[in-house]
Amino acid sequence: MSKPSNCITVAEARQLQDNWVATRAVDIERAMGSADTREFLFSVAELQQFLDYISSGSGIGPQPGVRIYFAAYDNATSDKATVFLAPTSGITAGSPNNYNLEPLNKGITGFPPKNY
Repeated sequence: MSKPSNCITVAEARQLQDNWVATRAVDIERAMGSADTREFLFSVAELQQFLDYISSGSGIGPQPGVRIYFAAYDNATSDKATVFLAPTSGITAGSPNNYNLEPLNKGITGFPPKNY
């Protein structure tokens, strides 16, 4: 299998993450009073199972998508930030979410955060 065309270099990924830390992590830490997680881990098997779930349950043809949302747990938990992956009915910016399928959450959060 060939590399996807929208892959970026490791250096580009590091720069993007450095930009996020410099422009957002500082403010989040100041507002929350402590550092927050900023990286999340899902196994390939979990992601493949989710992609298979979307593909088989979408009922919209061959081009469902996945939208990734930043989110936060309430203050009753020790985790602060999270992400969830929401099925969409297409692969354009305006594609609506597919609310007939459930989002994926509960990846492993890195704390303290690991820089890329």
